[in-house]
Amino acid sequence: MAKSSTKQQNQRPSGHIRIISGQWRGRKLPVKDVIGLRPTTDRIKETVFNWLSPYVRDSHCLDLFAGSGGLIFEALSRYAETGLLFEKDAGAATQLQQNIHLLKADNAQLVRGDTLQLLTKTPTQVSTQAPALGYDLIFIDPPFRQDLLEDCCAKLEANNWLSADAVIYIEREKELNQVKLPANWAILKEKQAGQVCFELYQRQQ
Repeated sequence: MAKSSTKQQNQRPSGHIRIISGQWRGRKLPVKDVIGLRPTTDRIKETVFNWLSPYVRDSHCLDLFAGSGGLIFEALSRYAETGLLFEKDAGAATQLQQNIHLLKADNAQLVRGDTLQLLTKTPTQVSTQAPALGYDLIFIDPPFRQDLLEDCCAKLEANNWLSADAVIYIEREKELNQVKLPANWAILKEKQAGQVCFELYQRQQ
C-alpha cells in the first residue's frame, strides 16, 4: 500500500521512503500514491539488506517491479555498480525518474513497460548498459494476487538475465505457498512479517 497506516511500525513518513544506509543514508524520497504500490517497510528492508550484505557491493542489480524504488535505491546507496528499474505505471515511473535525478544516480536506468513483456527479450535488447554476464542481484516484488511471480522467474532463466550465481530476492503474499521456481534456485533465507513472506535464493550451476 502506498499510504502509511498509524498502526504500522517502523514505517517511512506517508508518501516517502527512507534510505537506511550507505552514501545516501537518511535521504527521504517521495513516492507516488499508486493503487497496489507497497513500499517495503524499513523493518523488512533492514533484514533483507543484512542478508544481502555479502552480495550488494559492485553488483549489477535488476528490480522487476520498482514501484517506490526502495530496494534498488538502497542497493545503489550501498555501492552496487548499476541498477536497472522496470515500472509499468506512468506516475510511479515519472517519480522514479525524478528520484534518480535527485540522487544524481547516473548508474541507474529506468525502463517503463510491462515486466513480463520486457523479460521476453534479452538484457541487451532492453538496456544498452546491460552487463555482459547477466545481473547479479534481482529484486522481485510483484503486485499481489496477479499471478506474476512464476512467469517472471521462468523468463529470467530462459532469456539469460541472470549471472552464474545470481542472488534473487522475492517478496510475496503469505497465502501464495505453492510457487514453482526454477529447479536450480536454492533458498538461502526466508522470513514472514504479517501477511508478507520474503525469501532469498541463489542460482546454482
